Amino acid sequence: MPSKFGNKKVEFGGYKFDSLAEAKHYWHTLKPRLDAGEITHLEMQTSFQIEIKGKKICKYKADFQYFDCKVIGPDGQTGALVVEDVKGVRTAIYRLKKKLVEAQFTGTKIIEVPASKYRSVKFALPE
Repeated sequence: MPSKFGNKKVEFGGYKFDSLAEAKHYWHTLKPRLDAGEITHLEMQTSFQIEIKGKKICKYKADFQYFDCKVIGPDGQTGALVVEDVKGVRTAIYRLKKKLVEAQFTGTKIIEVPASKYRSVKFALPE
């Protein structure tokens, strides 16, 4: 069954990506930074439970979460937790969940990476 937004799921290197743009972002941006030691603790498909007054409201799944060694955190310390989402379409539900995550998890800021950034980037699955 085709995806509602036309994205194609991609699997390589033991990872599953919800879109080709997400796979390209990992392969061309995050993996080189991870290999260079600029980022650590890279996680994919991290879930955030949104609760209000102890009641589960919804779950938000981020594409990537990592520790960026080069960023100065809100407390002035070197290094900060970064949450990224590769987005082709910013639905109303996504925008609401983003606001809820940023409100509930103090200091969390979701960085949106436009899928269009990778449209012209050539990508061949590694052997």
